Formats: sequence, C-alpha cells, structure tokens
Amino acid sequence: MSNFSLSSKNVRFVLIGLIVMVAGYVLMIGGGTSDPNVFNYDMFDFRRLVISPILVILGIVIVIIAIMKKPKETNEPNQTKESKNK
Repeated sequence: MSNFSLSSKNVRFVLIGLIVMVAGYVLMIGGGTSDPNVFNYDMFDFRRLVISPILVILGIVIVIIAIMKKPKETNEPNQTKESKNK
C-alpha cells in the first residue's frame, strides 16, 4: 500500500462518499404507477425532489475532498534530528 497514491484514510472517505451517493440514488427509486390512467403524486415527494439530490451532491463533494486532501506526512522513527538536517 506504500505505492498507492491515496492513504487508507482517504480511501475510507471515498468509500463513505460512494455509500452516500448510492443512498441518494436509492431514495430516488419509485413513484411510478402500474396503471397509466392514474397519476401518482408520489413522484413529486419531498424525499425524491430534495433529500436524494442533496445526498448525491454531498457524496460527490466527499469523494472530491477525499481525493484532493493531502495525507499527513509521517515521521520515520529511525531518523534522528542530525540526519534530517543533512
């Protein structure tokens, strides 16, 4: 994992962002009707029009931040102050 461009913390945030996006898409499912002569107003539900797009956009923002965030540099315990100054 040392050659991987993202740290494990960043990969976790990417996965969390993807889960949030999938949850938003799942909330958009439904609202249809089996009878074409009956109009179903559930299609214009608050959950489908407001909450699910917000979750999808939030998931995209989380993934972008996870990719762009620079991982913290770790200090190697074998190096002393003298070898760092050289």
